[in-house]
Amino acid sequence: MTKKLVIFNWKMNPQTFSEAKGLLSILNTKYLIPNIEYVICPPFIYLSEVLKIKNLKLKIGAQNTFWAAEGAYTGEISSKMLKNLGVEYVIIGHSERRAIGETDEIINKKVLASLNAGLKVILCIGEPSRPKTKNLQPATKTKQYIKTQLQKYLKGIANLSINKLPNSLIIAYEPIWAISSSKNSKQDTPQDAIEMIKFIKQFLTTKYYLPSVKTLYGGSVSSKNITDFINQSEIDGALVGHASADKKEFTKILKILNK
Repeated sequence: MTKKLVIFNWKMNPQTFSEAKGLLSILNTKYLIPNIEYVICPPFIYLSEVLKIKNLKLKIGAQNTFWAAEGAYTGEISSKMLKNLGVEYVIIGHSERRAIGETDEIINKKVLASLNAGLKVILCIGEPSRPKTKNLQPATKTKQYIKTQLQKYLKGIANLSINKLPNSLIIAYEPIWAISSSKNSKQDTPQDAIEMIKFIKQFLTTKYYLPSVKTLYGGSVSSKNITDFINQSEIDGALVGHASADKKEFTKILKILNK
């Protein structure tokens, strides 16, 4: 069985490091299993403390980065800084950051900078709406949107050393219309997610010669639906957002995955 990858994006949660340690202790001591790799992405201010925890058996990721390696960029943190700190993964292009003005060009710069720094990039993609078709099945327009996103975000990737790919690139397919916080949101189905993920993998293979890029699902994943998505062989794992910062929901998800 191929090892699944489950990434927990805590977003701007929890509010204290004590709470963060409580969440980590649940996962690190009881629910680690060999066929799933877990990555925790806490807020920046917790990263150094999390990395100091002895016997931490989890991978650590950041929720964002900056495209320049150094310089006069007040408030920014570079990929090189994250790498030197001991961070292994970084989330780039999340829909919430796109919603506050992050452009395609910025995302592309961050992707290249992070890969060059030696980080593993979790690249988020996803269409804002789904054309009305029978059973919400992905239409040609939807696939074209995703194709265009990938082309913009991965521009210049062919110039990178081949040993940086494909193990350092992870795609998280996150349809915005399926996110619960979105207006008129609708729950996606595993069948539709599989169709899109198969399309993404085929495009990466054809366009960039990357046949084995892990592709995850991330549309409001919770304890209610994570099994439906992660049990599909075509889906390589999940990007879990707000649910992973809620102690009860987090525990439910881990219990489900442990089975």
